[in-house]
Amino acid sequence: MPIATVVPESADYVVVGAGSAGCAVAARLSEDPSVRVVLLEAGGRDRNPWLHIPIGYAKTMYHPTLSWNLMTEPEKELHGRRVPWPRGRVLGGSSAINGLLYVRGQHADYDHWRQLGCTGWSFQDVLPYFRRSEDNERGSSDLHGAGGPLAVSDLREKNPLALAFIDAAAELGFPRNADFNGAEQEGAGLYQTTSRGGWRMSAYSAYIKPNLARPNLLVVPDAHSTGLVMEGARCAGVAIQRHGAALTVKATREVILCGGAIASPHLLLLSGIGPAEHLQEMGVPVVHALRDVGRNLQDHFQARPSWRVTQPVSLNTQRHSLLGQVKMGLEFALRRTGPLTVSAGTAGLFAKVLPGSETPDVQYHFLPFSTDKTMMELHEFPGLTISACQLRPESRGTITLASTDPRQPARIHANYLSTETDRRCMIEGVKLARRLAATKAMQPWIAGEVNPGDSTASDDEVLDWIRRSGGTIYHPSGTCRMGGDPESVVDPELRVRGMEGLRIADASVMPTVVSGNTNAPAIMIGEKCADMIKAAAKQRLAA
Repeated sequence: MPIATVVPESADYVVVGAGSAGCAVAARLSEDPSVRVVLLEAGGRDRNPWLHIPIGYAKTMYHPTLSWNLMTEPEKELHGRRVPWPRGRVLGGSSAINGLLYVRGQHADYDHWRQLGCTGWSFQDVLPYFRRSEDNERGSSDLHGAGGPLAVSDLREKNPLALAFIDAAAELGFPRNADFNGAEQEGAGLYQTTSRGGWRMSAYSAYIKPNLARPNLLVVPDAHSTGLVMEGARCAGVAIQRHGAALTVKATREVILCGGAIASPHLLLLSGIGPAEHLQEMGVPVVHALRDVGRNLQDHFQARPSWRVTQPVSLNTQRHSLLGQVKMGLEFALRRTGPLTVSAGTAGLFAKVLPGSETPDVQYHFLPFSTDKTMMELHEFPGLTISACQLRPESRGTITLASTDPRQPARIHANYLSTETDRRCMIEGVKLARRLAATKAMQPWIAGEVNPGDSTASDDEVLDWIRRSGGTIYHPSGTCRMGGDPESVVDPELRVRGMEGLRIADASVMPTVVSGNTNAPAIMIGEKCADMIKAAAKQRLAA
């Protein structure tokens, strides 16, 4: 019975969170028929059709039940604004509502992790897991895999605006790059996406659905984890709330937290694992003092300059036209092509904007639409967006408890733009976006700048606009950082320091956020974690 009707009392492995990493962990562990794996997910089943249509993120990212709809605390450097942080609340987690882009980051990101004491996490160490996870439609190569669970495909909708953007980058001297996950990241090109045949490929669709017939794998949706069950220094299971009942699932071998950069530290804190002073302040008994739980929060911050377009080739036009909507629907229904297959970024550019940067420090997501709010509220005129996000922020934030009630969200202090480097990088990123729009390649398409607008000219004015309008690009990381030092939350085997039977596998373990989108790296972390767990089990048997 792959989807639970009755929650079991125990399993060998209990995986918390059916998102990008959790699905990979559960699927790989359940390849061994001798072990029982339970996968817990607070959200429900992925029955909403918009979860499977690529552009469905426009409807699901802020959905009242499919997203957690979190908010940061007031951000000091953003004029006190609270920034929405959507996170997936459904089987597949954020991979079911994200923008579908398949980006691994730079080779140097992982080599840097190794330099920070994360033995076994250099690029050459993690490359086999990227390749194993991947089914790239371009086929297998030294850097890519074919035949893995995760479908990776070229764009099915090549909007002429996106092609003009690539020409614009070349006009400014940037190389053309057909593969951002190839030997070099720098340059402009079209993104690949986690999709196949025009349909989204979430981690749940990739890893779990094909294996639901396994009798040793049980998926438990609607299971909100409320705390860890402790037996001394050993994590013995997970307490959950499901359909109004308080239940416990014991783990005879290990619990693996895969809730992501907010939920994983939140569950640790609720369980008395974290900074002793904060836990005492909140009235939570200290089970295990671990200073850095919830610290080291990093995220990619974005600003979204936009322009009015001269011709009706923007999604704005089709969105606001009944005929356009019908045409979009027919294109998708008949051929699985057209605007409904558009990801949150069609063309991209990785560029260096700061003096001294050896690798790209800004990522651009080119979008053939424009909006001041959400994707459901596009401008009524044709428009385009050139989103700029800083790849390696210096700013660090925190995840802390707001309440001991597990149903209450954690406090998120992103601490955006808290350093001069971060502010300067965002200013220069917006200025480069404007230069791209001013190229000969783009000018035939550009009718005028919408945001920030021609009246925003000086660096101070640009920064003020960034502070008033910028926000997350949905890549929170680092809150249960991995490291070789005793203050790190997990060791390079992803074991929580000072505890037994507990690992963490998700973006929270990243010591520094990767230079790109985080879905593919999170899946890689899940793949590698499963291998380490299997290796440890073999060692126990051999002993």
